[in-house]
Amino acid sequence: MTVSALSPYETKLAGLRRKSRLRALSPQEGIDFTSNDYLGLADAPRLKAAIAAAIDRGVPVGAGGSRLLRGNHPEHEALEAEAAMFFGSERTIYFGSGFAANVALFSALPLRDDLVLHDELIHASVHDGIAAGKANAVAVSHNQVEAFEREINRWRQAGGKGRPWIAVESLYSMDGDCAPLAALADLARKHEGVLVVDEAHATGVFGPGGRGFAAELEGRDNVVALHTCGKALGLSGALLSLPAILADYLTNRARGFIYSTAPSPLMAAAMREALRIVTDESWRRTRLKELMNFAGEQLHARLGMAPSGSQILPVMIGDNARAMRIAACMRDGGFDVRAIRPPTVPEGTARLRISITLNVDENQIAAMIGRLALAMEEER
Repeated sequence: MTVSALSPYETKLAGLRRKSRLRALSPQEGIDFTSNDYLGLADAPRLKAAIAAAIDRGVPVGAGGSRLLRGNHPEHEALEAEAAMFFGSERTIYFGSGFAANVALFSALPLRDDLVLHDELIHASVHDGIAAGKANAVAVSHNQVEAFEREINRWRQAGGKGRPWIAVESLYSMDGDCAPLAALADLARKHEGVLVVDEAHATGVFGPGGRGFAAELEGRDNVVALHTCGKALGLSGALLSLPAILADYLTNRARGFIYSTAPSPLMAAAMREALRIVTDESWRRTRLKELMNFAGEQLHARLGMAPSGSQILPVMIGDNARAMRIAACMRDGGFDVRAIRPPTVPEGTARLRISITLNVDENQIAAMIGRLALAMEEER
């Protein structure tokens, strides 16, 4: 391209820079208060040993094709069978990422006459899936069950004849709060709808045996759950838990599944071990809850902030540039804390997203929050 052909892109990047919204890659530096490796499994010896054992028994690194061609490896099927038992669903499908799974789900399952009602803070992947699908969609006020019902009633009164799909996250990745799943499940049943629960940040951490907040709902014919593998489970990919008929429909209609090379069979083998670790090593969840409670107490004592009740602790800043300066101050002090800005979060709600994992201890948490209190004071 010529310089003039590239100038529109430079103009747009300059606009992002002026708004303190320009993104750039940065290395892993400092103590981890950013990652989603909640249970500390990303570097776990058992996962490394499982991968080594899989290599020894001949499991390939690459799938070599899509699942519908030659890419369907026995490790994929073994993982999906074990995951269905673990989560209590009829079937699971293994995708290369949570993003890919959500796009496949929302582009294929809601039909033309259906309506997708999603929480206004739902993940970007859901928006992309809806955009690629045929159903209409409406955003609903965050965690407001009554608002979901009002929108369903409004749609029905306007002639809506399909099925409502209620899409929420069980634990919101940027706010650290939880969805009222029991009430939403009742609402879905009342209106003959489907409840879709993204368990990305709850899987492995919450629920009986680490099965997530939707554990008591899975297995119903109107509940679909997404369990990502790249957060607390320490690997990559995602497991979509759903009724068998919907799994078969996705296999036939989801373009992101049909036309994508299958995930690595080696990663599928490691995921089987990750599920076993979650079952065997419950101490990880216990220890993480101790750390998140300690962090919440420290935030309240040092900054007067109410804890979120989860491992995700947002520190609201508001101004983009100020959030970036405070994050830089934290990194200068040896703590990897990142600023989150629009459009990832709503306009005017730039924040620091503090993540508590088993990669830190109480002394490091206290030191990090001490540094944060100093940085916040300097920015007043």
